[in-house]
Amino acid sequence: MKGFMDQDFLLSTETAKWLYHKVAEGLPILDYHCHISPREIAQDRTFDNLTQLWLEGDHYKWRLMRAAGVSEEKITGNADDREKFRAFAETMPQLATPCITGVIWNCSGSL
Repeated sequence: MKGFMDQDFLLSTETAKWLYHKVAEGLPILDYHCHISPREIAQDRTFDNLTQLWLEGDHYKWRLMRAAGVSEEKITGNADDREKFRAFAETMPQLATPCITGVIWNCSGSL
């Protein structure tokens, strides 16, 4: 019996298996839909904390924070990284409101 998450998990065709195992398996994973500068990736930047990695430069998260009423000081301003991350984290419970369910950016009005 085939295991649920074996070496071919989600690889349903022989072509997919060949491409993954012969071409891609040894390559690094790069998330091209992130908001880290390609320069920072190329320079192998080491981030000091999660705030720098996850919030710095991510205009989608900034938009969410603004919609939730977070002050600009805690979004792109001079607040320290811990304050910025806490402000972002405090917006998370608001994502459960009926307005947010589904597509967050189609929400009219405030969070």
